[in-house]
Amino acid sequence: MSAWRTALRIAAREARRAKGRSLLVLAMIALPVLALSFAAVNFDMFRLTPEEEIARSIGAADGKLQFISGVVNEQDFRGQGYASTHSETDELPHRTATEVQALLPEGSRAIPYRRGSLKLRTAAGIGELDVRGVDIADPITRGMVELVDGAPPRQPTEVALTRPAAKRLGVGLGGTVVTADDTHRYTVVGIVELPAELREIVVLPPHALPDTDPDRTHVWLVETPQPIDWAQIRELNAKGVVVSSRAVWLDPPPEDEFSAGGGRGGVAAFGTAGLVAGLAVLEVVLLAGPAFAVGARRRRRDLALVAANGGTSAHLRRIVLADGVVLGLAGAVVGIVGGIALAVLARPLVETYLTQSRAGGYRFFPLALAGIAGLAVVTGLLAALVPAFTAARTDVVTSLTGRRGQTRTSRRWLFVGLIGVAAGAGIVGYGAWRVSSATILAGLIIGELGLVLCTPALVGLIARLGRGLPLAPRVALRDIARNRAAAAPAISAVMAAVAGSVALGVYYTADQARHVADYRPSLPHSYVGVSHVIHEPHKPVQLAPPDQVAAAVSSTLPGARIVQLQTPYCAEATDASCGLYPELPKERECPYWELPQPLSRADQRAAAADERCSRTGGYYYGSAIGDVIADRETVGLLTGAHGSDLDRAAEVLAAGGVVVGSDRYLVDGKVTLVVEDGSGRDHKALPRITVPGYVPSTGIRPVNTLISSGALAAAKLTAQPGGLVAIPTNMPSQADQDRLHAALTEIGPISWAVERGPYISKDPFLLVLGIAAGLITLGAAAIATGLAAADGRADLSTLAAVGASPRLRRLLSFSQSGVIAGLGSLLGVTAGLGTAFAVLFAYNQAAVDVWPAAPPYPLTVPWQSLLIVAVVPLVAMLGAGLLTRSRLPIERRLG
Repeated sequence: MSAWRTALRIAAREARRAKGRSLLVLAMIALPVLALSFAAVNFDMFRLTPEEEIARSIGAADGKLQFISGVVNEQDFRGQGYASTHSETDELPHRTATEVQALLPEGSRAIPYRRGSLKLRTAAGIGELDVRGVDIADPITRGMVELVDGAPPRQPTEVALTRPAAKRLGVGLGGTVVTADDTHRYTVVGIVELPAELREIVVLPPHALPDTDPDRTHVWLVETPQPIDWAQIRELNAKGVVVSSRAVWLDPPPEDEFSAGGGRGGVAAFGTAGLVAGLAVLEVVLLAGPAFAVGARRRRRDLALVAANGGTSAHLRRIVLADGVVLGLAGAVVGIVGGIALAVLARPLVETYLTQSRAGGYRFFPLALAGIAGLAVVTGLLAALVPAFTAARTDVVTSLTGRRGQTRTSRRWLFVGLIGVAAGAGIVGYGAWRVSSATILAGLIIGELGLVLCTPALVGLIARLGRGLPLAPRVALRDIARNRAAAAPAISAVMAAVAGSVALGVYYTADQARHVADYRPSLPHSYVGVSHVIHEPHKPVQLAPPDQVAAAVSSTLPGARIVQLQTPYCAEATDASCGLYPELPKERECPYWELPQPLSRADQRAAAADERCSRTGGYYYGSAIGDVIADRETVGLLTGAHGSDLDRAAEVLAAGGVVVGSDRYLVDGKVTLVVEDGSGRDHKALPRITVPGYVPSTGIRPVNTLISSGALAAAKLTAQPGGLVAIPTNMPSQADQDRLHAALTEIGPISWAVERGPYISKDPFLLVLGIAAGLITLGAAAIATGLAAADGRADLSTLAAVGASPRLRRLLSFSQSGVIAGLGSLLGVTAGLGTAFAVLFAYNQAAVDVWPAAPPYPLTVPWQSLLIVAVVPLVAMLGAGLLTRSRLPIERRLG
């Protein structure tokens, strides 16, 4: 221990003497510690205790009862997940407070709790907001809803709002909230907060929601004289009631008595956190390693003096390793304190913008912080490990005279590195196949360490290939090859950063591309579809005057081209069901949908292999326009079809046919149409006609059926104005859409939709990844370039003595940075693309036998990240060339 105390004192003294290098290493260790500490503290603050979970779910009640249509076969102990056998009717029986209390012990009390939504007039127009119907004045709701200001709503004309809802509606206390149809007005009497949902929510008394029957409430909060136990829950399950009980939540029964339901999210999240933490440690080790090598190189004379005075190799290793311990401890203290402070300061922002829920309390997860501190020390030790062993093998005489020995790479390390790369690739593929983040992490670390071991040999090979280069790059390559102990980790650090950025970028872009590929537009991009049909509760379907609808659209979307559309009509229809619908041939229907769901593993494999059950539909955001009476111009407008494809569609329509969106409906060029004539007959008894059919191959495939006038006549239906399409000059803004919504609401409850295309995340994830990889590349190149400059000082003196130009120093730095950043980036892109493609391929293979399955991940390239990666080496080279002093040193050396 005395030897370690001495080594630690030397390390502390050296840290004070070399403040620049010490701060660099300290920052490298402290930053990931800060990030991990911030994550750990937030995890503990937002990981609710059972008591906090209960308060947010059922308030101060003893239980929450939810009535369903059928019998509950099983439920989890929280009452948040259940399986049931549905009854013959879809309608739930009416329930009153008296009937609910009759199911519970004598002396129980019940109040209703409702969830819904309302279309309200907002500050910008009209919007749909979530509504909670509950008496927040009742103490039973304490913890679910908290009154922040004002008074609780008690009358049917009173309302309370969350702050986000008040902001969107543009009202405050005493203001008025109006429904979109102007039938209800509410006075804002309170500002409330739902700790579990910090978003736009309107709170009303439970029976004040418009067009609702107070007896149709299906969720109740109850107080009981005695706690509701598991046996009572099972009795209530048999009566079609799902129960959340405070007593059972706090003291759950054995797992074999209930359905656990889910629970894998936390494990997956923890695995992802472990993956990120493991890669962060590897990155810090690779980045800080060259900095420790700088210190060891600059102290080689001091270390040689220790050896000359009887110090052993173990003493030398211990001195350098002590640097890692001292700086690791300092990084742990700085990072943990900073992480805790940042978590506390950022808590309101995390609550508002990230989790949209309140944290449980100020808790700091001491066990995790202790582990993170230990991780910081281990990281420092690992970073100092290679420099320590290198220093222990330094020749004393060579170091004392200021000369360097020749560095060679052992072939066994190259052999071990190649084995590591192959093993890592195999483990990553296996981990992706098993969907195990821990296995993927192990494979990535093994593979990257294998590349690290191969890097010195690669550096030596490149140095030999550079014999025909000009002086500056040739000397730079030679110095990097001779200083492989520091250059190789720097190159590897760049490689690891770029590989991680590229791999995550590939996955992210593949996921976005899969999302886009699965989307089916209902109209060309930015087009607005508006229906003329007015659906009012308890009233027959009506048609809005087409000129009024067109005027409303024109006034809110100036410059838009308006095209009126015709839809099928039959006088007998009392709703919007009249029309012609393509029928899928019986032999093309997927038989596995008729089996009890979910399917067994064997049935899933069979369904996945059955072409009739392949995924062909995709998703779309809905269409306000139904089936349309079409001609050539209409088909071109609604689908964007063109050329000979449009000619063929027009020929089919002229022959009395239809244009449909899938060739699954076509049999020998014909489509069978079901005639919905408003008679109310069973679907199997409805008349059918067979007409020519066509599926466009250009533009978009229609979501609805485009019907010819000939097919309409064959079905004995007529046409009527059914809607319009507006073609604006550009994509309507949110303000335009709010104004349009308000203008159409003045006419009636008319449906409309803007074709926005698939949702593309605006998350700057790829940009952040690319910037992070770029900064790491610049940092690693700067560290290695500084080390090469320090070690090459004698060579620069020799060059100065023989008359070399002062610009040579800049050219050397320029070349050294280029080799490190360029080689590391090239290796990183190769490793990142290979890893990501292997993972995506494994994910796709694992989903082959899963049905119904999502579309496979396409193998895409994140060009945005690769562009940043390509630019960074150039920036590193320019920075090194501009920031390096051009004056060459003159030194005295001992012979």
